[in-house]
Amino acid sequence: MLDIYKPNLDDLWFRENLMADEDTMSYNKAWGGTIAFPKDKWQNWHQTWIEGSPFHNYYRYLYDTDSKNFVGEIAYHYDKKRKIHICNVIILAKYRNKGFGAKGIQLLCTMAKQNGVLTLYDDIAADNQSYKLFLKNGFTIDYQNNEVVMVKKTL
Repeated sequence: MLDIYKPNLDDLWFRENLMADEDTMSYNKAWGGTIAFPKDKWQNWHQTWIEGSPFHNYYRYLYDTDSKNFVGEIAYHYDKKRKIHICNVIILAKYRNKGFGAKGIQLLCTMAKQNGVLTLYDDIAADNQSYKLFLKNGFTIDYQNNEVVMVKKTL
């Protein structure tokens, strides 16, 4: 079973490892691949993403109760420039193709709706086939070009 977990400051080691994992972050190669998340950034990040307004920023880990491991993360944030909520689902590479991505999308949509979000979007690199997982979970293609596939779902 998959649960959402609200990480404490000390739990951000998992996010640091997730962002640094080359296999996991290979989907992000169009935007630079792995992402540094050093410990000196954790406090401010935690205040914004976890302690802040759940309408503007939402972040949780995905926790597999069977293996007793964190398997990924779900998040969304309000993009002020575009005036839309952009979501994010990342599953650690070794846990992919086990249904965690689909369940993570479903959990994220449920939480976003509970927090007053009307529509979620995700801008996915055009060469990343994960947009198909979003389509299987109720998202539609809002637009696409050679660089990005923008998916959206009205909640």
